[in-house]
Amino acid sequence: MALFTYDLHVHSCLSPCGDDEMTPCNIAGMAFIAGVKIVALTDHNSCKNCGAFFAACEEYGVVPVAGCELTTAEEIHMVCLFEGLKQAMAFDEAIQPYRMPIKNRVEIFGSQPIMGKDDEVIGEDPWFLPAATSLSLIDAAALVRGMGGVAYPAHIDRESNGLLAILGSFPEEPVFELCEVRDKENAEKLSGGRRVVVSSDAHRLTDFAVTLNHIELDCAPEADADTVRHALFEKLTQNT
Repeated sequence: MALFTYDLHVHSCLSPCGDDEMTPCNIAGMAFIAGVKIVALTDHNSCKNCGAFFAACEEYGVVPVAGCELTTAEEIHMVCLFEGLKQAMAFDEAIQPYRMPIKNRVEIFGSQPIMGKDDEVIGEDPWFLPAATSLSLIDAAALVRGMGGVAYPAHIDRESNGLLAILGSFPEEPVFELCEVRDKENAEKLSGGRRVVVSSDAHRLTDFAVTLNHIELDCAPEADADTVRHALFEKLTQNT
């Protein structure tokens, strides 16, 4: 067993609300400087920058996790994480039919660049990424879990797009064993006894790794990325 620093909710420049400086390489470099060992890239309704992020993390010795922050039909934000990059990209493809075909207005919301492994722009998503999908909370959680991923409500201590702010309480279905807060002081009051993930929801480099959070995993501190990631998902899926 060993303690690992982590942040499982970080946006790249692909999210239009994310700074242009939040490139895959910059995020990996900032994680290395700050001492964050495990980082999940969770752009709005997209995993398309995860491949570049995995390549950047390999250069810095950071353990990458692929995922996204999905917006359900109820306007609830849900963190979706996958142990493998291929799983995440398959999920990215699976959610495309449920996205709203609303053109992104770059002059208002910002660009949505898809990045290559050296932070070069290789494309752009033309549709506004943060728009709600047509997936209900129940269907979204079922889709993630059916594809081998982990799903839990994001930033329940936030008014905007937080599950508690929208529904008032945790629903009976889907069952969530995990939930996320941004401020660990809110964890016990809001979680209802659920296990809590504390993450930054960083959109700027200055947001990232301000506070270091730790998780105990059943692997050695010097284990390779695949082993650490597997131990992380074993931890996240306990009791689910």
